[in-house]
Amino acid sequence: MVGRWWWWFCLLVAAALGGASGGDVTYDGRSLIINGQRKLLFSGSIHYPRSTPDMWPSLITKAKIGGLDAISTYVFWNLHEPQPGQYDFSGNRDIVRFIKEIQAQGLYVCLRIGPFIEGEWTYGGFPFWLHDVPGIVYRSDNEPFKYHMQNFTTKIVTMMKEEKLFASQGGPIILSQIENEYQNVEKAFHEKGPPYVTWAAAMAVGLNTGVPWVMCKQDDAPDPVINACNGMKCGETFVGPNSPNKPAIWTENWTHFYDAYGNITKIRSAQDIAYHTALFIIKKNGSYINYYMFHGGTNFGRTASSFILTSYYDQAPLDEYGLIRQPKWGHLKELHAAVKLCSQTILNGVQTNFTLGAQQEAYVYRGESGECAAFLVNTDGTNDVEVSSQFSTRSTQIAVKLGSADIWQEFNEVIPVFNETSLKSDSLLEQMNTTKDVSDYLWYTATYEQAEDSQAVLNVSSLGHVLRAFVNGKLIGSAHGNHKNYSFTLESNVPLNSGTNNISLLSNMVGLQDSGAYLEKKAAGLTSVSIKDNQVVKDLTNYSWGYQVGLLGERLELYTEKGSSGPQWFIFNSSSKPLTWYKSKFDAPEGSDPVVLNLRSMGKGQAWINGNSIGRYWISFLTSAGTPSQTEYHIPRSFLKDRDNQLVLFEEETGDPLGISVDTVSITKVCGYVSASNPPPLISWKQSTPNQTNNKSLHGRRPKVQLRCPPKRRISKVLFASFGSPLGNCQNYASGSCHSSNSTAVVEKACLGKRLCTVPHSYKKFGGDPCPGIQKSLLVEVQCQ
Repeated sequence: MVGRWWWWFCLLVAAALGGASGGDVTYDGRSLIINGQRKLLFSGSIHYPRSTPDMWPSLITKAKIGGLDAISTYVFWNLHEPQPGQYDFSGNRDIVRFIKEIQAQGLYVCLRIGPFIEGEWTYGGFPFWLHDVPGIVYRSDNEPFKYHMQNFTTKIVTMMKEEKLFASQGGPIILSQIENEYQNVEKAFHEKGPPYVTWAAAMAVGLNTGVPWVMCKQDDAPDPVINACNGMKCGETFVGPNSPNKPAIWTENWTHFYDAYGNITKIRSAQDIAYHTALFIIKKNGSYINYYMFHGGTNFGRTASSFILTSYYDQAPLDEYGLIRQPKWGHLKELHAAVKLCSQTILNGVQTNFTLGAQQEAYVYRGESGECAAFLVNTDGTNDVEVSSQFSTRSTQIAVKLGSADIWQEFNEVIPVFNETSLKSDSLLEQMNTTKDVSDYLWYTATYEQAEDSQAVLNVSSLGHVLRAFVNGKLIGSAHGNHKNYSFTLESNVPLNSGTNNISLLSNMVGLQDSGAYLEKKAAGLTSVSIKDNQVVKDLTNYSWGYQVGLLGERLELYTEKGSSGPQWFIFNSSSKPLTWYKSKFDAPEGSDPVVLNLRSMGKGQAWINGNSIGRYWISFLTSAGTPSQTEYHIPRSFLKDRDNQLVLFEEETGDPLGISVDTVSITKVCGYVSASNPPPLISWKQSTPNQTNNKSLHGRRPKVQLRCPPKRRISKVLFASFGSPLGNCQNYASGSCHSSNSTAVVEKACLGKRLCTVPHSYKKFGGDPCPGIQKSLLVEVQCQ
């Protein structure tokens, strides 16, 4: 149910156009023009490194079936150039393979090179080695930065040209993006901001790709670069193209809100997405809309930015695992089909609009040959309107329990002390500059002399993100920041022994910051340390400190098959300690359903399968509702062997691995709902053609519930069916006072044993009107097996 809605109709519309193909790409003030033909395009973001190559064909296919014309992706600089001049395009970094798969399925590509991307990706996509370039100031009129940015941009463009992937060469790339939401930070760079924008635009255009360039959230994008909108309501907020010769483009129509540890997930409804998409078309003459994200995927390894979940945009139309999420996917598919039926009329016709009521408008498009299309818009946010929809329910099934102590081994991480460290300083070093981002972890160690045993208070201030304090090898306290405030203070009682005391402080980052001006100046790690003993505060900030970058287990590569076979592991000890490595083996679940590692019994750490990192986990960071932000972590099928898959965990806290299981994920239930309380409007008009004059009208089709199980599954049981006045919706339902007694039998006859079935909202179908005078609805939920 939504308060705002749109409806459409088309008459005598030209046939839908064919799939994507290369050719001349230009634009004017109305749209992109490909091979001389105007295009109204729907696009969706799918990021190649947030999935695996074996997933790409299915994701692209589902996007195409969902009505998309194009796929949009960032280019991830820090993945491709981890060291200056050393490039990596292997595995899920293989951007050429990804684009060719899109091309093979007949879709276009929008290549968002950036190379700053933000995207909740660590360091906004910058490789950390940029930090050490002398005199560099990121994203400004700064010669060192411009030199490296141009080198990488040119590298990517040259690769695309060599593979003939630009549309001007017959390939699928019709748009490229330079920079990303720069207007958000431009003022912070003062006089160095505007010249950088001009330079970036000229540099990109000078690469001669033969296709247009865009800048998102850059209202003054220099000609011929197109300025584009990002956000949830670009039909209302977009200032419009900064030239009458540029089309209205929406590069990020957010389908969800990115999730951070500790936050409660907010849901953006399918209806809201569709409403604002249609609004952008009719109010801003929008002709290119990209959904961010259409598939979010997984932040494997250490790629997530500060405090961002390993699961990314799971609430997108395709969920983290690539399963279709209803009603978003289906609702948008219907929108795309509706608009495409009349896209040429919308693009080439004359628009007029008029008022139908206090908060209702009609937008009518008429073509030269008499074809007609219209959107009817209701902006009343208080009076709900029932809409037909299908919902799917995702569930997990335990496939492998890892609850036996016999299958686990453990390795205790060594807590370093000052005398064993080689890097020393008489001050607290900044963390990122010390680790160079080769590890999340940095040990700060010191010795503290005490005259006699006493109880003291340790006080440590940090810029982020997590701290675990050990004194004489024992954990005496932990603290952490959050996504909105990285900094925090740990204050903990600490027993001090007479003589030498070893202080070991483990500072742990949870991804690098991904946005903001002057990223190269951002700092992390400890900023002050003091001990209060007998009311005397001793400042240890400018003290003699020893440092260890990373963990012993990381240096030994315990997460790999080879590395884990070297050192001695011990049998599992149920009295778990912090900073413990665990390993076990399991067989892959049968079938093709997505696989997840359920870490509900753990605390915080990282996980690997056969040497592949499936990301950071943080179960102990609870939301305000008292629940973990994420407990299930995606294991791509391509990471698995049939037998003896090695699972390695590094647990920072005191989690219990005996509660872990390997689960499968599937769509087990689908639900459909439709109401006839608000039938589509009846529009009548007179249309003249060269040969005849007709009075035409369009009625809404008979509403129906359509149920579709995932591939290889069939409807095995009708869980609920009610034709009448069912209470609630697909998430919470019950029979109402009006109910057709043969509802279940009718649905069973139509649906059992089928993957797809349709049940019309029809008195005849259900043997008559069960309660005359009452508006009827139909709600059905079935089980898929």
